[in-house]
Amino acid sequence: MVELKTDASIDAMHAAGRVVGRALTAVRQAARVGVSLLELDEVAREVLREAGASSPFLGYRPSFAPTPFPAVICASVNDAIVHGIPTRYRLRDGDLLSVDCGAELDGWAGDSAVSFVVGTPRSADLRLVDTAERALAAGIEAAVPGNRIGDIAHAVGSVCRTAGYGIPQGFGGHGVGRRMHEDPEVPNEGRPGRGLPLRPGMVLAIEPMLIASGRDHYYEADDGWTLRTTDGSRAAHAEHTVAVTESLPRVLTAREAL
Repeated sequence: MVELKTDASIDAMHAAGRVVGRALTAVRQAARVGVSLLELDEVAREVLREAGASSPFLGYRPSFAPTPFPAVICASVNDAIVHGIPTRYRLRDGDLLSVDCGAELDGWAGDSAVSFVVGTPRSADLRLVDTAERALAAGIEAAVPGNRIGDIAHAVGSVCRTAGYGIPQGFGGHGVGRRMHEDPEVPNEGRPGRGLPLRPGMVLAIEPMLIASGRDHYYEADDGWTLRTTDGSRAAHAEHTVAVTESLPRVLTAREAL
């Protein structure tokens, strides 16, 4: 069941989304060569604490997970696509890092992700990250009344495939509201004009996931959470929580420019 949010509810979700944006900005600023993923998780925890927010990630245990998630961010490095558990791993020059973060504030959730290179970037990684952001922007642009879920999926997938990248099948975006994951599912590839009609008050997490090699294959790591590319190629992930309105889409998790 898809819940349509009121304007007041969307404003409350925007407050949660601003916390997510601040957390991701703080993590990105702290992500330097030699810094551990656990230290980055602590940076995000401090932002949540200061805002009086809680984490929908911490302790989250969906049906596929062998254990509850132990952190407030997902930190996925290089060939990790999504759901990376923060560890003592210390960032190295040239690492491609994807960070996913959520916040719950006053009963409402926000969810967002960003990918970037630590230290000296490779041109191929910059292109991959840029394409993820362009795919996200295309999906957001399609999130308007009169369109359908398939139009968002087609917009995202077209950018990814045109650039020659793979898309991990079975993973994509979702509704957001009182909980981090709600209906409907928002695939990263699909046919335009198909699926659920978009209506004002729908709030969606749109989140492209790209595999550099152009292949779609991945596997689940031994920790039961992290998804990695089968061929060892690098991956990128971008995400915003977006409200469908009567006019333009409203991004609820915007981040400050660095």
